[in-house]
Amino acid sequence: MSKVCEISGKRVMFGNNVSKALNRTKRRFDANIIKKRFYIPEEDKWITLTVSAATLKTINKKGISAVLKEARAKGHYKG
Repeated sequence: MSKVCEISGKRVMFGNNVSKALNRTKRRFDANIIKKRFYIPEEDKWITLTVSAATLKTINKKGISAVLKEARAKGHYKG
């Protein structure tokens, strides 16, 4: 499973660990990705999405149908 949010497009970022002596070593910042099932009443079906925690909060606030509509308009979600 790739660490990419299917709704917002959030993905892994890369950067540096910086020590007190300013030595730099590469590291990765993983997105907080969760696999979750959602029920869409308009289509009368369940879908499984991998979403970030921030997107999950947005879905709880706006509703899955509104969020999917916005994601399709932006081109993030094809389903």
